[in-house]
Amino acid sequence: MHFPKLKNKLVLAPMADVSILPFRLLCQKYGAALTYTEQLSAMAIERENPRTLKLAETSKEEKIVGLQLFGRNPKTLLKAAKKLENDFDVIDLNFGCPSKKIVVQGYGSALLREKDRVRRIIQTLSKGLEKPVTVKMRSGFKKVEALELVKIMEEAGVAAITIHGRTKEQGYSGKANWDVIKQVKESVNVPVIGNGDVVNGEKAKELLDYSKCDYVMIARAAMNNPKIFEEINCYLNHGKEKIVKKEDKVKLFLEYVNLCEKYDFINISNLRFTALNFCKGFNGSKELRVNLMKAKDKEKITEEVEKFKD
Repeated sequence: MHFPKLKNKLVLAPMADVSILPFRLLCQKYGAALTYTEQLSAMAIERENPRTLKLAETSKEEKIVGLQLFGRNPKTLLKAAKKLENDFDVIDLNFGCPSKKIVVQGYGSALLREKDRVRRIIQTLSKGLEKPVTVKMRSGFKKVEALELVKIMEEAGVAAITIHGRTKEQGYSGKANWDVIKQVKESVNVPVIGNGDVVNGEKAKELLDYSKCDYVMIARAAMNNPKIFEEINCYLNHGKEKIVKKEDKVKLFLEYVNLCEKYDFINISNLRFTALNFCKGFNGSKELRVNLMKAKDKEKITEEVEKFKD
């Protein structure tokens, strides 16, 4: 199966506790061409864990959406993907998460050390599913191993590769190695999605021009501002970025709350966390943090954020 053709160059990264349905819808509204769920346990899906299945919920309003799975057993991954593949356009495999709790169980970036298992997993899913299988990976575990791995992945039937230009050991620190992204693009014939240190339109263009990657994945910068996709698209198309003001961020948060209500995703700690992310960097954000920590319900959180724009 081929990777879908996207309307622009921008993809939302799978992020734990962030990439839920309301957040994905907001990012798509403001210009993300493809969004992914957060990484979900194949084992939990197979067992029909209610919390995990909730996180896998989609909507007809979503245009192109991918399910990201983590696991290490090819059969378990295939069973989980088969349960949900009708709801998704792409099935993505997580070979990149650097979290200690994930790696210690042999998931995420730990799999970068197991080339034969990576091959078996991709072969099993690409042959057993109707939807294209993609991979999100790091440049390596302790050192750069991506170039050998991506060729194995392509031979095994992967439809696209997202490469984050950091090793597992780097975590989220240091500078992303865009040379690796460039080398991966030169090594394979499937679409390559570059990831790492893209925080604005200028950086997105720089990565696209330098590496010749097909698409760019945005992670932490989107967490603070789903409108970043609109800003970057504006820069890529017209050479200038839109400026997002304080009142824009407040409006954005209120949209998010409405979507959470509509799709039954109201969670107080998530609303608090999202409000703080959206309002970061503006005058009064420290005071807002203090007030939000005291807020015990959706109404109070919304009230504090609305006051913040004044």
